[in-house]
Amino acid sequence: MSEGSAAIELERCRTNPEALSESLPESQVPDGGYGWVVVSGCAVLTWWFVGLSYSWGVMQAALVKQGLSSVSTLSFVGSLTTACISGLALVNVKVIRYLGAQRTGLLGVSLLGVIAGVGTSLCFMVVSVIPGQYFSRKRGLANGIVYAAGGLGGAVTSFTIDSLIRRLGTAWAFHVLGLITLATGIPAAWLIRERTSVRTPGFVDWSLFRDVRFITLFLAGAVGTFPLFVPPFFLPLYSTSLGLSPSAGAGLVAGFNFSSALGRLACGAASDRIGPVNVLFLALLLSALSMLAIWPVSTTLAPLAFFVVISGAANGGFFSTMPTVVGAVFGAARVGVAMGMIVTGWVGGYLMGAPIAGYLLSAYGGAQSSLSAYHPAMFYAGSMAMGAASFVSLLRLRTDTSILARV
Repeated sequence: MSEGSAAIELERCRTNPEALSESLPESQVPDGGYGWVVVSGCAVLTWWFVGLSYSWGVMQAALVKQGLSSVSTLSFVGSLTTACISGLALVNVKVIRYLGAQRTGLLGVSLLGVIAGVGTSLCFMVVSVIPGQYFSRKRGLANGIVYAAGGLGGAVTSFTIDSLIRRLGTAWAFHVLGLITLATGIPAAWLIRERTSVRTPGFVDWSLFRDVRFITLFLAGAVGTFPLFVPPFFLPLYSTSLGLSPSAGAGLVAGFNFSSALGRLACGAASDRIGPVNVLFLALLLSALSMLAIWPVSTTLAPLAFFVVISGAANGGFFSTMPTVVGAVFGAARVGVAMGMIVTGWVGGYLMGAPIAGYLLSAYGGAQSSLSAYHPAMFYAGSMAMGAASFVSLLRLRTDTSILARV
């Protein structure tokens, strides 16, 4: 940089403090410190908003048994909550900019028990954007820890919901979970602080659509979210078709979520060693193979448990790796708006991914029919995951080798 350019940049940073944070090199990111406290607070929030979403299948199975509604309709209800993550993503980036991460987190966790979709979307954006401000070399590990908590939350919540339903009924199960969420989530949200302001030049940074890497990653996420909730939403119903008890179905969902936690943590750590783009590709490929090759032949408990482990780990890897990919490819300065735009593209998959599987199940005989009635839904989900993996493979060709193999 010439002396004249340096002087102009210095004056820009002096008159615009946010510009300073945009120009800081990755080497000046603390890579820890108070960042671990932020990671802890974000992990508790993720425990609840991810855990509640991924344990919906247990509640759904109970409501189907009570004859409340059809599988496809109840799948849509569960999907609607997670769809708010995408539908409100860009708005929530602005909310963080004006309220700050702490107050946004407090608002989000307070709404989880009232308007679950809005609360989930606010919490998701906070935990996706803020931890990365404190980490550079360990960014993947930090994100992995945050999202691993969601998998653990799903495992524990699955058993908790099953127990509460059997003891207190579905209505009181919701009441108790809401109270526990508030009691633990509010103190956790209070710990979250920004290191720098989230850069939001507008709701959309249209210049990103001139970048082939962004378009490819946008499409990968848009396609890859369709199959994400199919296994956890349908495992309880599928296990019942095998003749297993509702508690066994809850146990399978818990196992899926526990494997998801391990996958989130492992993929986060692996991102720092072999590159987040490589890890994202492997996670999507493994997810596709598990649904195309393992689930359709899982007609007894043992292979079904194997599917749960593989699919859960791959599923979790998608969530923990995506924010790391966005930060690595587009930089910390644009991670907020880039992540908001990419997550907005997930709305179709979040909203209709599981319901489409429900419609296919109904069309081929319904939940109480033969095991083959589930196969079209399995093949649909696996094919979508394979399509997403194909887009990420294209991204690998367009990404600098220093990002692909970042240590």
